[in-house]
Amino acid sequence: MYCIIDIETTGGSSSRDRITEIAIYKHDGSKVVDEFISLVNPEISIPYYITQMTGISNEMVANAPRFFEIARRIVELTEGSIFVAHNVQFDYGFIEAEFKRFGYKFSRKKLCTVKMSRKIIPGYKSYSLGNICSELGISIDSRHRAAGDAKATIKLFELLLKTNPSELANATSQSGKQRSYTTALDFTTIDSLPEATGVYFLNDNNGQPLYIGKSKSIRTRVLQHLNESKSKRAIEMVSKVAQVDFELTGSELIALIKESELIKAMLPIYNRLGRRSTNTYGLFEGHSPEGYKTLELAKLNARQEDPVGSYSRIEDARNSLLRIIDDFKLCQKMCGLYPTSGACFHRQIRKCLGACEGTEAPSTYNERVKRAINSFKKLNGSYVIFDKGRNADEMSFVKVVNGKVQGYGFFSPEYCGNNIELITESMTTCHNYLDTVQAVGRHLLSTNGKNVIYL
Repeated sequence: MYCIIDIETTGGSSSRDRITEIAIYKHDGSKVVDEFISLVNPEISIPYYITQMTGISNEMVANAPRFFEIARRIVELTEGSIFVAHNVQFDYGFIEAEFKRFGYKFSRKKLCTVKMSRKIIPGYKSYSLGNICSELGISIDSRHRAAGDAKATIKLFELLLKTNPSELANATSQSGKQRSYTTALDFTTIDSLPEATGVYFLNDNNGQPLYIGKSKSIRTRVLQHLNESKSKRAIEMVSKVAQVDFELTGSELIALIKESELIKAMLPIYNRLGRRSTNTYGLFEGHSPEGYKTLELAKLNARQEDPVGSYSRIEDARNSLLRIIDDFKLCQKMCGLYPTSGACFHRQIRKCLGACEGTEAPSTYNERVKRAINSFKKLNGSYVIFDKGRNADEMSFVKVVNGKVQGYGFFSPEYCGNNIELITESMTTCHNYLDTVQAVGRHLLSTNGKNVIYL
């Protein structure tokens, strides 16, 4: 038996947001044999942009049952069945979280029609429900409503079942024996971990985090902790792990930001690196007695002024300085990398234009230094970075103002378009920690500034 399920929610976080509508269709492998559809009173306000997307308003759910009032029907209908959804971890995660709020452990085997579609019918550009259904000629009535999306998922599921029934059977078969990683850990939680990007929590039996991390594949990384820990401290941590929780982000950049925020707020005892401040370095602007602009590497805590750029490691700082020396034909001596009373090495091989010897005028040299500094200013400007979301129907963003990271969030391109005000309406604020700033800088460099709108 299968239960094809779709939900609508007040937002994208199962820990913060709540369910507003649910549709469950019980399927015996050939036809629907039972169903349950209901609006749900989320007991919190529905944001305007969610109402615009789904059509579900606060007025509509005011007299709807609360989740605990329909919980028994959900348990009875799904018991003994495989939980099927398009991007199953989203729907399953919300329902699991709703049950957890009143002390019930909801556990079902899962099947994701996004994952199965990629395997069984490869080659399509997008596997979001709207796009894949359009490609396959499956109509969706009442898009972004639970029943409409669930019925479309049924048609997709039936197509997959007809095309390759053995692949679906393999996907839902019981996994083999689990290794006994720790006597305190409930192993059914491992099966529910996604192969997706986000933040994970290794908790003790009181629900307190022992370790917080991020990964492009949460399940793989958690299994590495449990299987491959070798140091005495890591083995000690694993022996205490009783629960594993996670939060999907889709974006690795947002996972890095959330990891930094959570470690500093919750201070897990096994996150020593994330908790302590490390010696960090900056690239600072100055002037020589002859009037040449200089660049110098120094520890951040040794200087009062703001750096041109900042780095967690001296190697990163040096490599960055070497790059701009090459890119802008700057003098090694004026950048503090070749202490000498005469010409620098680059001057000897004709890569320096002579500032070290005074044969290049300060005005022309300083103009190139200005251009080099301006190459850093994009990092210190105001912009919004766009990245992948937690599912195929959304994107994520990180907002930076005057070089300071303000926050991040998720949005629906279908609803928001390129309207920055609508996009940032759902922003979660964050601290402008140095490691957060550095993560943003590395992201911009690795993507060559793509998917960025400057404000």
